[in-house]
Amino acid sequence: MKLTNIWAIGFSVLVSYQALAETSNAPRQGWWDEPYPSTFDQTQLTKKQAFIKVKGNKLVNEQGKTVVLQGLNISDPDKLVTQGKWSAAHFDVIQQWGANAVRVPVHPVAWRKHGAEAYMQLIDQAVIWANARDLYLILDWHSIGNLSDGLYQHPMYITDKSETMQFWRSIAYRYKDVPTIAVYEIFNEPTTYNGQLGEVSWAEWKAINEEIIGLIYSHDRNVIPAVAGFNWAYDLRPVKDDPIDAQGIAYIAHPYPMKSKPPYIQSWEDTWGFVAKKYPLLATEIGFVGEGEPGAHIPVINDGSYGPIITDYLEKIGASWTTWVFDPDWGPMMISDWDYTPTKQGAYFKSVMEKNKHR
Repeated sequence: MKLTNIWAIGFSVLVSYQALAETSNAPRQGWWDEPYPSTFDQTQLTKKQAFIKVKGNKLVNEQGKTVVLQGLNISDPDKLVTQGKWSAAHFDVIQQWGANAVRVPVHPVAWRKHGAEAYMQLIDQAVIWANARDLYLILDWHSIGNLSDGLYQHPMYITDKSETMQFWRSIAYRYKDVPTIAVYEIFNEPTTYNGQLGEVSWAEWKAINEEIIGLIYSHDRNVIPAVAGFNWAYDLRPVKDDPIDAQGIAYIAHPYPMKSKPPYIQSWEDTWGFVAKKYPLLATEIGFVGEGEPGAHIPVINDGSYGPIITDYLEKIGASWTTWVFDPDWGPMMISDWDYTPTKQGAYFKSVMEKNKHR
């Protein structure tokens, strides 16, 4: 081949590459010209974390070692952004408290406020900050109500099946094979509010969850979908005879102190604790506050005796847990101010996490 021809080909390739670069950098003309969807850039992660998987009734890492997640809930990233508290420093304190897991609640109203792409940029930051501190994330679609009938406890929780499916489709695609996000909590607290939010059977709820799990798995098999039971994520009794028909999943419980009466253990065992004999169980909301104290409301009021009982029981059955909530405004609070002064429950759960930190 003549040298002049080689030069001509090279020049042609260079011109084509420059044209492509100019096109990709050009301003978008409209909705028809917007790229969608996009994936998380894992080169931003500084630490190699093991994937957490399901093995029998345990969570295990890639070496087969049992993993027990113990941590806390932050408030919705949108709230933290609004108050100027969404930062790497927030995750520094969480790490210092001894947590190895952070549950991130995403409220439907906040998701719509930002739009999917902008909100996922907040989740991106959570992934980066958590990864740098070797923390795992539980991502929670934070609605309360009856997804089947489309009735909810408060306007902040309003969603529908289509939006919920689209949320998990977007999340599962974007964070495929990102080990920092270990668990997808499909729906925070299913409830009919004693009939005030319509009716839904376990068979209907089971089918909805199985469809969402299938959707998640079509994008990402390296994550653990987690399913909550009725009565505000407290009652898992239907699982005994009719478990979710999917592999690699976990179940969720929110056993606040007023959901049953002391001494608790037998009631817990009968209502949700038995699940841990066959499947991984995560108590993703536990916590307490004294009567008359800030944040006190049903079902979280307790004199503090509940704290050691719940953590001892969860340790006995091998369940993971995250405390609600690492925020001075939402109750029951773990901190009383933005200097991170622990409340009574905050001091208790902090001591447990610190004790178990290096297990």
